[in-house]
Amino acid sequence: MTDDADMQYLAIAVVGFMAGAINAAAGSGSLLTFPTLLALGYSPLVANVSNSVGLTFGNVSASFGYRRELSGQRRRALGLGLCSLVGGVGGAILLLALPHQVFRLIVPALVVFAVVLLLFQPRLAKLRAARQQRRESAQEERHGPLLPAAVLATAVYGGYFGAAQGVILIAALGVFIDDTLQRLNGLKNVLAATANGAASIVFIIRAPIAWEAALVIAAASILGGQLGAGIGRRLPPAVLRWVVIVGGLAAVAKLLL
Repeated sequence: MTDDADMQYLAIAVVGFMAGAINAAAGSGSLLTFPTLLALGYSPLVANVSNSVGLTFGNVSASFGYRRELSGQRRRALGLGLCSLVGGVGGAILLLALPHQVFRLIVPALVVFAVVLLLFQPRLAKLRAARQQRRESAQEERHGPLLPAAVLATAVYGGYFGAAQGVILIAALGVFIDDTLQRLNGLKNVLAATANGAASIVFIIRAPIAWEAALVIAAASILGGQLGAGIGRRLPPAVLRWVVIVGGLAAVAKLLL
């Protein structure tokens, strides 16, 4: 291995660690790793699928870091996880079948929509609660078809590209589920891990993967996911919401540029 190769993998490890931490606490970590892989000479397709495969391990690590907040959310995670599983597979198939220009046109709009949802999430949640009888337990929770549809659509997007997938997810969860932002952030990590994991299986079978880069990102994002979960779990809800909002705005700016 040459010195140049050593420096390349070091750069991938650094951004992989940072992306794992950012994804755990907020979302949009792919906006660090994906452009780095492009800058190092990987093709857009190889960079995208290698990045998705690597960061899946960071999503799993973040979910483990939020295990206390996930207590009592088994039914939510299983139900919405099925939507994420199907959507992740669908997004991966679309990536391999369609030109990149199709989703590139709507990605910034999706992220802006998520940021707006986050800004107005407390007010929207109150309006929703005022229109329906409050449930006393997660087992009695009802939110109609809109939340599963939103999770499914976000997973399709996540399987296709995934930047700011976490921002969109936590915005949707916050509007439809009456719970603390920290618990929803833990659920977000599980759903992102499911969507990315499902997409990664498709990529492993059908897509060209730069395994050296993917494995470096995987190892680094596992460590970053633990750090990000530790930081994110200690942030007050208002601060966490603004961290996610700023991350979403940064994602929009990066995608537009």
